[in-house]
Amino acid sequence: MTGRRSASASAVLRVVLDEGAIARSTIARRTGLSAAAVTGHVAELMHRGFLRELPEVAGAVGRPHVPVDLDTERFVVCGAHIAVENLTVGLLDLRGKVLVQQEVPHHGAEPAVQAAQIAELLDDLLIGHAPERTPLGLGAATGGWVDGESGTVVEHGLLGWRGVPLRDLLTEVTGLDVRVDGHSRALIHAERLLGQPRARSSVVQLFTGNVVDAAFATGDTVHHGPRSAAGAVAHLRVDDSDEPCRCGRSGCLEATVSERTVARKAFEAGLVEEPVFTDVLHSAATGNKGAITLFHERARIIGQAAALLFDVLNPEILIVLDQSVRDVEGCLSTIRDEVGRRSWICQNATENVVASSFPGTELATAGAAVMLNACYEDPLFTKLANAS
Repeated sequence: MTGRRSASASAVLRVVLDEGAIARSTIARRTGLSAAAVTGHVAELMHRGFLRELPEVAGAVGRPHVPVDLDTERFVVCGAHIAVENLTVGLLDLRGKVLVQQEVPHHGAEPAVQAAQIAELLDDLLIGHAPERTPLGLGAATGGWVDGESGTVVEHGLLGWRGVPLRDLLTEVTGLDVRVDGHSRALIHAERLLGQPRARSSVVQLFTGNVVDAAFATGDTVHHGPRSAAGAVAHLRVDDSDEPCRCGRSGCLEATVSERTVARKAFEAGLVEEPVFTDVLHSAATGNKGAITLFHERARIIGQAAALLFDVLNPEILIVLDQSVRDVEGCLSTIRDEVGRRSWICQNATENVVASSFPGTELATAGAAVMLNACYEDPLFTKLANAS
């Protein structure tokens, strides 16, 4: 009974997320729940601070039409993303709108040091931008092998982390309810909740930064695998690459397309004065032909991996999150062209290979989406319910 009640409350909350201001009778039609059940769930969700009533609809005939909507003013969801060189923190409302975000270099790779820095950054954001709001909790995302159930970073080779109890570290320094997951899975949650409606059918998320990994979902299930190791694509072999990899082999996807590799190649070619990825990206975005060519060659290799994932998993859509897709003209087209050329399954790469729904806020959204997903999955019986 408890599980059924939770699932029904989740269905009500998700309909309001999708539809915006909506009448209880419409919620009943959308969910298939009885009018009495919807009334009960709405009352409970209002009591817990997730929903609020809006003014009556003018001109309504008969019983007043009093719509309900998400209360986006009461709570704030904290998000943190841990990258190889930077930390990104942000505050989001219940609709996933980024209220504020901040990206800074981290003070060092030590997990406890990074946890303390995240806590300090979040304190500053909460005091400066949301002093009247109640934080529901903190979602944290990072690359590598992350076991969300235990809140542990099993392995993150580029940070040198193994068996790091990230959830416990962040809980201790923030005092918040903390959820942790890999950033590709987190972004799937974000897309399914807030972004691409087609992602609710089936989706692959391919993340290419310094870390390269993937995640996939079908129906209501985001696949984790034993100890959440699903989506490890860093060491897929790609054509035309002899780039050495930390695994001891050469030609691995991550080693070939990582941001560090791009920066090094651009520096060696004299395209930038220092091997800094953001400098290469800026150079390409402002029209440097050498830098553009470098990114298009990289996009072609990313397309190889995307085509393979498409044929193995046959998703409704495949989402590529890469800064060059956002900032360098033609990179997404190059990836699509490669998928169209190589894939046996993908019939229309223009429709089926897409960019992230969160340009410019991807990392803050990824972190917060771990917590938002927990909220929308179980709004009554998680620790979140105690925040009100």
